[in-house]
Amino acid sequence: MANSFVFSSESVGEGHPDKVSDFISDSVLDACLSIDRNSRVACETLVKSNVVVLAGEITIPKLKGAPLESAINLGEIVRGAIREIGYVNDDDGFHADKVFIQNLLTSQSVDIGQGVDAREAEGKTHAEQGAGDQGIMFGYACNETPELMPTPIMLAHRLGRELTNLRKSGKAKWLRPDAKSQVSVRYVDGKPAEVVNVVISTQHTENVKRAEIEKVLINKVIKKVIPKGLLTKNTEFLINPTGRFVIGGPEGDSGLTGRKIIVDTYGGWGRHGGGAFSGKDPSKVDRSAAYMARWAAKNIVAAGLAPIAEVQLAYAIGHPEPVSVFVDTFDTGTVPDSVIADAVKEVFSFKPAAIVKQLNLLRPIYRETTNYGHFGKDGLPWEATTKAKALNAAVKKLTK
Repeated sequence: MANSFVFSSESVGEGHPDKVSDFISDSVLDACLSIDRNSRVACETLVKSNVVVLAGEITIPKLKGAPLESAINLGEIVRGAIREIGYVNDDDGFHADKVFIQNLLTSQSVDIGQGVDAREAEGKTHAEQGAGDQGIMFGYACNETPELMPTPIMLAHRLGRELTNLRKSGKAKWLRPDAKSQVSVRYVDGKPAEVVNVVISTQHTENVKRAEIEKVLINKVIKKVIPKGLLTKNTEFLINPTGRFVIGGPEGDSGLTGRKIIVDTYGGWGRHGGGAFSGKDPSKVDRSAAYMARWAAKNIVAAGLAPIAEVQLAYAIGHPEPVSVFVDTFDTGTVPDSVIADAVKEVFSFKPAAIVKQLNLLRPIYRETTNYGHFGKDGLPWEATTKAKALNAAVKKLTK
């Protein structure tokens, strides 16, 4: 008898309050890195009604203690990010040109700084760059999709991206920025067999008819994005199930940086260490080591060493090496997991400074990551599979 189960993953649009916060935080981060690649940034954003609150710690060495505002215009960055998302309509309670901005940013703690900096300091046992915090990070990959990502989360992201494209094209003028998508996929014997249901909730103008919303989203978004082979006569489409979604975005709900960590990663399929990404420079291993773990896992799968791979990394604040590196192929590897783990440690360096160097992370690339997942996108350095050949060579050497 076939083993069957249904698994669901969700994504959110650029105008979702939490994603508004993420995008503002990553916009501030990119602005800082554009001025000084050694900037230390931990920018949190809260949005509600017509207010934006910035909090956290930022140090830009080139400023030599001068106020942050002397180098970057925070108001311009915040308003530009909101404008790019699309909150520019006359009836938007949260509007790019009308929000009030409160700045609670301070400089980075000198105690944290000395642990992260590659220099000697009192009480520090080494002069290398250390991890910006303690914690655990996971990377995951599987061979279900071309992106080597789980099917449900990739389909949910594609729906969200297509909905945004439709809105920004002007072909459905009643669409507004806040939106969510969700896809439930039936697996049979471990393989995606059908889409059981699709949920899309999208903000809209007052005057559009519900029938119009359903027609456009089913025909112009869902059927365009979901492969025909996964849609069946029984696939259920749930479009704006509450019946009305006029009040949305930060006007309808508060948003906070880092609250969509499962959307940002594997849709609940792979494990998550708990740390958020947006607004953090790459000295924070919550972000950089999660990218590194994904890079390692993806190359394991790309090398054909396993169809599924998960990599866990763990760090201690200020320490220059990971305290553990763990590889799990869920009994699908062509060789024992211990051999793959040894090969991974031979091919990749998981020191915080080495991660930054290998992935070239001291660049303003982070706005590109904010929406529709930090993984599974072309062009991001941790999505490259250029280490697959080296991994195979390392495994061959280890198994001689």
